[in-house]
Amino acid sequence: MSILVDGDTRVLVQGITGRVGRVQTQYMLAEGTQIVAGVTPGKGGTLEQGVPVFDHVADAMADVDADMSLLFVPPAVAEAAATEAIEAGLRLLVLITEGIPVHTTMRIRARVEAAGARLIGPATPGVITPEGCKVGIMPARFFQSGPIGVVSRSGTLSYEVSAQLSAAGLGQSTVVGLGADAVVGTDVVDLLRLFDADTETEAVVLVGEVGGNQEERAARFAAHEMHTPLVAYVAGQCAVTGVPMGHAGALVREGSGTVTDKINAFETAGVQVARSPGCVVEAVQSLMSSPT
Repeated sequence: MSILVDGDTRVLVQGITGRVGRVQTQYMLAEGTQIVAGVTPGKGGTLEQGVPVFDHVADAMADVDADMSLLFVPPAVAEAAATEAIEAGLRLLVLITEGIPVHTTMRIRARVEAAGARLIGPATPGVITPEGCKVGIMPARFFQSGPIGVVSRSGTLSYEVSAQLSAAGLGQSTVVGLGADAVVGTDVVDLLRLFDADTETEAVVLVGEVGGNQEERAARFAAHEMHTPLVAYVAGQCAVTGVPMGHAGALVREGSGTVTDKINAFETAGVQVARSPGCVVEAVQSLMSSPT
């Protein structure tokens, strides 16, 4: 099994004819992802790599039955594009776009929540269920199907950790890029809850980083509600207070958000902490070989 997407997921791509959208559509199709429609205003009636293109999401939904929208759109139109998808009835949005203002993201998230939908991102590499469905920009060669769930605040670290898991024969059920901005659409606890309910996910790896309190909330959830074994790695040991570490959300503020804070929270909760990406495999193997 998996979470969020699988081999039956029917994907609509907003911004399919743009430079990034076109290239990533090619890669997704090569992995077997069912892309049933694309949307680019002014390009309706054309085809992009065999995928029908429409001017508006509502037009597409009148002709095809999509389950979710993947958005490759500029920051200035992200809110309008997301709203269009929500109003057309789509209930899963994966927003790849970086550079969206915080208040814009907050408005998008509020609309998504009011509609009972789910938003992954912004500033996410996407979601992949290996050998089933790739939605976003994740390089498929790093992933293989298996029982380990991965949720990560960092795109590249999700690739690194998954590649090492794959090399050790520990494939992934689903890998989710939470999004690197300070405000994102889905809380890490919601994703852990989905993995915990997935009967074929045998362990979960959480790749965190400095800034915010997502990891602390995850630790509390792991301590009191989660049954699936969890391994955590927190990036940013050299982070300097007040300086963003590559991501808008990776910012240590005075008195909170440090690696030490997060590691302490996990260890207090009884979560096994990997001290480097290279230690994740050993930690997962240790948990999976332990008697339950």
